[in-house]
Amino acid sequence: MTDGWNARSAPYSGGQPPATGHPMPPGSPGAPESPWWSDAMHDPWRDPYAPTAVVVQQPAIASGPQPEVVPNPDAPRRSYTPILLICLITALLAGGLGGTLGYVFAVRGGVATGGGSALGATAEDPPAAANRAPESLAGIAAKVLPSVVTVRVTGAIGSGFVVSDDGYVITNDHVVEGADDTMSVAFSDGSTARAELVGRDPQSDVAVIKVAKSGLTPVAIGNSDAIAVGDPVLAFGSPLALRNTVTYGIVSAVDRTIEAGDAGTTRYYAAIQTDAAVNQGNSGGPLVNAAGEVIGVNSVIRSVGGNETEAGNIGLAFAIPINQARRVAGDIIDHGKARRTVIGAEVVTGGTSTSGARLRSVEPAGPAAAAGMKSGDVVTKIDGHVLEDGTDLIALVRKYDPGATVSVEYRRGTKTQTASVTLVADSN
Repeated sequence: MTDGWNARSAPYSGGQPPATGHPMPPGSPGAPESPWWSDAMHDPWRDPYAPTAVVVQQPAIASGPQPEVVPNPDAPRRSYTPILLICLITALLAGGLGGTLGYVFAVRGGVATGGGSALGATAEDPPAAANRAPESLAGIAAKVLPSVVTVRVTGAIGSGFVVSDDGYVITNDHVVEGADDTMSVAFSDGSTARAELVGRDPQSDVAVIKVAKSGLTPVAIGNSDAIAVGDPVLAFGSPLALRNTVTYGIVSAVDRTIEAGDAGTTRYYAAIQTDAAVNQGNSGGPLVNAAGEVIGVNSVIRSVGGNETEAGNIGLAFAIPINQARRVAGDIIDHGKARRTVIGAEVVTGGTSTSGARLRSVEPAGPAAAAGMKSGDVVTKIDGHVLEDGTDLIALVRKYDPGATVSVEYRRGTKTQTASVTLVADSN
């Protein structure tokens, strides 16, 4: 069916127009001078009210009898086997190609197998812990953990760290208090070993034990005098009996004077304060700087708990500076007892109305007397560190090695004076 514009017919040779009932195309010989058919007024597509009919074209049938076609029985029959083989091979190839493409798209698209749905992008394989950068927190933890031990003493648990390859371990005095032949340590790899007490110093809260195991890896020792507020630190140990625990924080303060004690023993030291999470069981474990070096021994926490069993971390933990702990431990190993650094004077402790450390008495042949100080003087600074009371003076003096010379500022009456004092070890 056409719209009339593209109609085609055989050329008209003249005479009467064909009696087909169809209009002659314009321009044909004998055609009327009109752009439409001659019977355009009766065109059903023009006149919607004109009668129409659908004519079905029938194939032409020749008249007369048709010859019968008889198949030749001797003609070779066509085989369908090659066609079937081609179809089968094509189907196999198509199936294999489709499966391969589907797997590739599924893997790249993050489609989960096993009936689940994948959420998010496909992640790369995570690197092994051993491949962490040595300077990263994970790298530091991996380096230090083999040297950290859990100390078991008569049902109690504390921590410690190896300082020599032949088995010496530093810990807190209050960790090994009451130790007997059953004391043992556990390492980060799960192995255990028997341990014996070498010596302890209750006033500094430092003790040394020796582990019956060879081939140990000692920690790297840092310089606690080189740290600053804000330095990152890691605390290692077994808080609440959770072995191989590592927590992270910063140095919150330095030279925080601590007076602590129990059972009649008073301990003084100028502590490193940190906000790293430290709880019961961390005692004796190392506080480590960003280089993986030990800069302190975790010892005391401050808590809002009413008693020791209720004490928990509130972001205030204190460590003995490693310079002091190493000196005390060395004295214990070499001499069986620790030396304490003194200034040669007795100070007033407790609540006083005077800011500073008032000297109650001065030893005649002691360092303070040699520097010209007298009873009644009030020490206000030591090496630039402001003193609030006598506890500050005791704790800060013990931070130094015997033989160290420190600058002291003191007040006598209304006058302020300075002196250089060479500290010594006590005679006990």
